[in-house]
Amino acid sequence: MIYNEIGKTGMRVSNLSFGASSLGGVFHSVREDEGIRAVHVAVESGINFIDVSPYYGHLKAETVLGKALREIPRDKYFLSTKVGRYGHDGVNTWDYSARRVTESVYESMERLGVDYIDLINVHDIEFQAGMEGGLQKVVDETLPALVELRRKGVVGHVGITDLQPENLRWVVEQCDEGMVESILNFCHFSLNDTLLTEYLDFFEAHGVGVINASPLSMGLLSTRGTPDWHPAPAALKEACARAAAYCQEQGYPIEKLAVQFSTGTMNPRIATTLFSSANPANVERNIRYAEEPIDEQLVHDVQQIIGSQMGVRWLNS
Repeated sequence: MIYNEIGKTGMRVSNLSFGASSLGGVFHSVREDEGIRAVHVAVESGINFIDVSPYYGHLKAETVLGKALREIPRDKYFLSTKVGRYGHDGVNTWDYSARRVTESVYESMERLGVDYIDLINVHDIEFQAGMEGGLQKVVDETLPALVELRRKGVVGHVGITDLQPENLRWVVEQCDEGMVESILNFCHFSLNDTLLTEYLDFFEAHGVGVINASPLSMGLLSTRGTPDWHPAPAALKEACARAAAYCQEQGYPIEKLAVQFSTGTMNPRIATTLFSSANPANVERNIRYAEEPIDEQLVHDVQQIIGSQMGVRWLNS
């Protein structure tokens, strides 16, 4: 396992890290005991960064993760969770107010069974962009509330997350230096989309660490095929399906290539890449993939197959 520092936080994290969204049954139902074991396998194998959110499974992911963490020494992992995006009874809600995000941090700590959160993130800031106050509210109200918790020692570091990297850049530009210590962006450093690399110089210049997520592009890069709910346009789904079929013909699952591409040494400025699975066997397999050398020729071939659909984007949902 390779370890990199997230920006200037002092947190040296594994280049492959554990996203706990699957523990909430976000994509399909999971067995709680199996999900807990998946967390244990990840940490036992050297993964030391775990990311979650109260939004995942509408509190369920944090609850299950909390049960798993009870059996793991606190110094074995860095813990990241989020504020701003929630849900209840199948209904999604958003609240980026100072009062609500402050309450949310303490509620998350209770569910997770910890008295300290290493990294607290403002979740999917693009949704606030479409609400009253826009992204300026994140700058003027949300982030200052979290920075105050950082001052008190309740949280260690403060970050922001979004699918759209331009939103992340805008917020960093508007903030005082050091207010935002990390960004989390997903689906933009993967086999079919490397947009995130265009922003690395900017984030590095501002001392902001970079976390990548979803090496499989939310299922686009998978042997089983893109899930029906995926918001990508049809042409991109079809191109990725062709690429997956080609990899299968070569006896090299596209999942393996995707994990290797996102976690490899091609871009060490990306501190870590998050993947999510509540299946212990899948966790072990992804770790093994990340440790094996990548087939560079296959990367070239796959990107040629994806062709004009490389870098095609979609909106969050």
